[in-house]
Amino acid sequence: MPLDALCLMPLKNEIRAAAEGAKIDKVQQPGKNEIILSLRGIGMSRRLLISASSGRARVHFTDSFFENPQSPPMFCMLLRKHLTGARICSVTQPPMERMLDFELDTYDEMGVAAKKHLVVELIGGSPNIVLTSEDYLIIDCLRRVEGDVGAEKRGVLPGLYYRPPKASGKTNPLLAEYSELVSLWEGASCEKTVDGWLLDTFFGLSPLVCRELSNRFFGDIGLQIRELPYKKRSELPRLLFDFFESAKGGNLVPVMLTDSGKPFDFSCIPIDQYGSRMEQVKYTSFSEMLDAFYTKRDLHDNVRQRAQALTKIVKNLRDRRARKLAIQRKELKATLGRERLRELGDIITANLYRMEQGMRILRAEDFYSESNSEIEIKLDPLRSPQQNAAKYYKDYTRAKNANRHLEEQIKTGEIELEYLESVLDELTRVQGEKDIAEIRQELDRMGYLPSQKGGKKKEKEVRSKPLRFISSSGYTILAGKNNTQNDELTFRTADRFDIWLHTQKIHGSHVVIQSAGREIDEKTLEEAAIIAACCSQAASAQKVPVDYTLVKHVKKTPGAKPGMVIYTDYKTVFVTPDEKIIEALREK
Repeated sequence: MPLDALCLMPLKNEIRAAAEGAKIDKVQQPGKNEIILSLRGIGMSRRLLISASSGRARVHFTDSFFENPQSPPMFCMLLRKHLTGARICSVTQPPMERMLDFELDTYDEMGVAAKKHLVVELIGGSPNIVLTSEDYLIIDCLRRVEGDVGAEKRGVLPGLYYRPPKASGKTNPLLAEYSELVSLWEGASCEKTVDGWLLDTFFGLSPLVCRELSNRFFGDIGLQIRELPYKKRSELPRLLFDFFESAKGGNLVPVMLTDSGKPFDFSCIPIDQYGSRMEQVKYTSFSEMLDAFYTKRDLHDNVRQRAQALTKIVKNLRDRRARKLAIQRKELKATLGRERLRELGDIITANLYRMEQGMRILRAEDFYSESNSEIEIKLDPLRSPQQNAAKYYKDYTRAKNANRHLEEQIKTGEIELEYLESVLDELTRVQGEKDIAEIRQELDRMGYLPSQKGGKKKEKEVRSKPLRFISSSGYTILAGKNNTQNDELTFRTADRFDIWLHTQKIHGSHVVIQSAGREIDEKTLEEAAIIAACCSQAASAQKVPVDYTLVKHVKKTPGAKPGMVIYTDYKTVFVTPDEKIIEALREK
């Protein structure tokens, strides 16, 4: 999965073709290990993502949205000072190394023209981003590394001269002559597997590529060298030489492997070792492939982690409310026999003349039954006959009042439970810290979060914007990202003759088609319904019912919780959610 040197080679060519000559307009650091350079050139405006995250280190152009922290990190501030306005004059890769060197034309503190280097190391568990002067004196780096006295471990610190990582001692496959490949192959241990020998002999090749070459040449992976027939064994140097020559000639393509639609791995050559278990998706550029594989998944994971604490609070509130409802429903069920208590009180009252103090049981005719059968009524021997009758009447009144109160509490609890479920649904679709903060503010206003102690200063009100889409016919479609935004969109932003959509009896976003007085075509309606389905709990379902009506038919009942509405005069359309469709419609 890590980006190997063979895959980095065509990626470097792709970046160089677009970035050389471009100016760095902005520098952002949205995450601890990610830097984004906004590049501008003649007819070109792109964003270059540089990630030094362990296991996910990469460099590529991105179209994904990144939310910046409120205060930029120190390394970001330093890069802004040195790189803003700088021009990229070259992008180079040391031979078959997982490194890129961006040479920059910029100015020093005195305004004198100077060159600097931004070195990106994409190596194993210790990737790094290093800013140096023209002669590679380190100005600063993302990860500072202390070196030891014996210089076995290189230091990467401001004020030291930058030294590349120590060479692995393996063979560069793109520089190897055919005779050298023959010699290396003849000296291979027969106990090794073919892919293991390739991995141990050549640097710059990932385990995935080594396994694929074994599968391509011999139809198997994990095959030991001693198991190869002599004729096939003698063919390997020529097959390898041809493959390396083809790679040098640029015959590499971005390919992603997907498992049930989910990204699994990627490479720069077609991967056939998994057979029909994996689907191969080819891309037009390596940046597009890496953006699809890493960035969108990482953004989702990072935001989900940030929302984890709030999600836990809401889940606890939801579970507590559900338990309380279960108890209240049980208590309500116990009140359903209250009429019998009144009847027993009537029977005791009618038989007072027959009763004596200290009786434990009254045997009397049940005039409420059709057969007038005799029944036994339990009595408290310490109470008088009149007091026993009064107790049954009192229990009846208590049950009657409890029934009324419980019905009200259960109704309120069900509304509250539905609201908390809707908040949990929204937390699964947050796209950044602002979305999380807005939901937190809503919960705070509703009294679900504990009050701040110690007179803590009130946080600034956060307002994010709804999702915007442009339909195939050019209509603007808006989708709320939380309950507060849903109310704002439906009752303030939308015109009363706009089209309003929502999944039927399923938690999700309010979606509005801004019609501007025009008639909405069927294609736009279908696309808006797909957006509503994707922005709901039914995002992974099939044939999702989506109701639509005019905004004027959507009402909010007094005292209703945020996002809760009623609507009339609606029609229903059934659609299947499709993430690719809404990504294509999303306003760039």
